[in-house]
Amino acid sequence: MGSQVHGTQEFNKSKRAEIKFSEEAMAIVKGIVSHYPEGKQKSALLPVLHVAQAEFGGWLSPEVMDYVAEVLKIKPIEVFEVASFYTMYNLKPVGKCVLEVCQTSSCWLNGAEDIVKYIEKKLNIKVGETTKDGMFTLKTAECLGSCGTAPMLQCGASYHENLTYAKVDTILETYKAEGKLRSYTDLDYKNTL
Repeated sequence: MGSQVHGTQEFNKSKRAEIKFSEEAMAIVKGIVSHYPEGKQKSALLPVLHVAQAEFGGWLSPEVMDYVAEVLKIKPIEVFEVASFYTMYNLKPVGKCVLEVCQTSSCWLNGAEDIVKYIEKKLNIKVGETTKDGMFTLKTAECLGSCGTAPMLQCGASYHENLTYAKVDTILETYKAEGKLRSYTDLDYKNTL
């Protein structure tokens, strides 16, 4: 695969040779793929990318995307097109906890902008940045579908709604104490803290 497939990211053949799902992750991937007819494995791409992102440090390197293409028997560019389109996939290293604050109408009207500024100040980062300890990355997101409980943020599979500064403090303290990678594949998600 050439580096042009990955935009500005370099592709490293020796790193690619080291990329392989764990047995547990591969079992999940095979289960996902089994839901689709032979020859239609591309239909499994979105959930398989979530598994890959969780398995390989919270982001999709060019080598990981190439591996996913091989597993699904599709072209690497097909993986990159999808991964680069959706904001839920990270194409560069991120913190263990990616805080995605909804910024659309309901959330904005209910103080999402103030929540973003509060998190920026509390963590000493700006939107798109990661804390020095590698724990948190702050992003904004378009509608996360929780308009009735605005403002809200998502971290991995967990939704945190009706945000206040005190709730944000609790969320940050809880995730910091856990110290683990949060992903869309988390089975221990909480819809609120």
